[in-house]
Amino acid sequence: MKKLMALALAAMMLLSLAGIAAAEEKVSITMWTYPIGGWGKSESVDEIIAAFNEKHPNISVQVEYLDYQSGDDQVTTAIEAGTTPDIIMEGPERLVSNWGAKGKMLPLNDLWTEEALKDISAVSEAVVSACKSPDGNYYEYPLCMTTHCMAINYDLFEKADALQYLDQETRTWTTENFEKAMKALKDSGVPVTGVVYCGGQGGDQGTRALAMNLYSASFTDPEHTQYTMNSEAGIKGLQKLQDMVNEGTLNADAAIVASDDLQMFANGTFAMSFAWNASNASTYASSVNFKPFAMAFPSDDGVPELAGGIWGFGIFDNKDEAKAAAAKEFIKFVADDPVQGPKSVYATGFFPVRASFGDIYTGTEKESFKDFLVFMPYLGDYYNVTPNWAVQRTEWWNMLQRIFAGGDVKTEVETYVNNANAK
Repeated sequence: MKKLMALALAAMMLLSLAGIAAAEEKVSITMWTYPIGGWGKSESVDEIIAAFNEKHPNISVQVEYLDYQSGDDQVTTAIEAGTTPDIIMEGPERLVSNWGAKGKMLPLNDLWTEEALKDISAVSEAVVSACKSPDGNYYEYPLCMTTHCMAINYDLFEKADALQYLDQETRTWTTENFEKAMKALKDSGVPVTGVVYCGGQGGDQGTRALAMNLYSASFTDPEHTQYTMNSEAGIKGLQKLQDMVNEGTLNADAAIVASDDLQMFANGTFAMSFAWNASNASTYASSVNFKPFAMAFPSDDGVPELAGGIWGFGIFDNKDEAKAAAAKEFIKFVADDPVQGPKSVYATGFFPVRASFGDIYTGTEKESFKDFLVFMPYLGDYYNVTPNWAVQRTEWWNMLQRIFAGGDVKTEVETYVNNANAK
């Protein structure tokens, strides 16, 4: 009996030592991140990794920064070559509906604990739904969210006596008052009121929200199976934009995307931007010599539905259990830790998906970000998870180009929907 006990004790000691050795094993993982607000700046991410390494010195994290012009091609090439990173940071439209649906991602169901589910659901059920695939698996673990909006040059609107057409408290306006405001600007001598940019997919959430809200159109069906902007309301909204461009109260430009729109707004050339949010407000704060005023998109009933952004982490299935485990430790630290989590969100310039993180901006240099909380109740359906999302995005700006070149709106919208819904 004594020999058996001794053998058992020795075995337990060996297992314990093996566990310690495994825990201290050096693991190197890679993370690719799209420019999610401040996460496009290496110094912010470097600080987060340094904090992570204080608790996990055995895990090395190498980062590569993607952009929205070539990032998708880089990921596609990596998938084909079998060289995908361990972690990737982006939204459900890529992590869940694209790569997850193609079997390239690891399920993250174990990260979605009962506590996490409750905490995130308290902010938005839409976030939970967007991160979950129809197969029942979660392929994204979220960190932050925002609602996209637009912005006006307050000074120009005031000079043109156009402020009377908007509700400054709720940051909303009706389609009718939007038209009146544009005419007032034009009559006051403002050369460019706003531009419907359609040079590519950059910032297309702005042009989609603009066209949808004018007459409360639904971008997809409720089940997110097909695109539905060929509805009467969708066609009516796009027709209104074409009419306003033809009248000269709006402009359209097939040579620019959202980044150009933002720059032209910041330097005072455009009186509005259709690609605004809290992060952009911070980025361009030092570039403007007027008062930028964030607004919801105009809607026929004055109750807008804003496009949302949800960003978080996914793990590619690289068939390496040690790296997958290390990747999950990093994600948990960044997104769940009660101290680091709010700091991680703060670095993006967006808002927490966890109710427990509370207000992260009061008393900070980004306190003005609180102004954008007024838009959170206007968050609409997260339709970005509809199949053929990448195809739809290309078809969208191509459709806008044809419409503003004089194409028949109904015909062009039907072409767009047919191509976007093609199986």
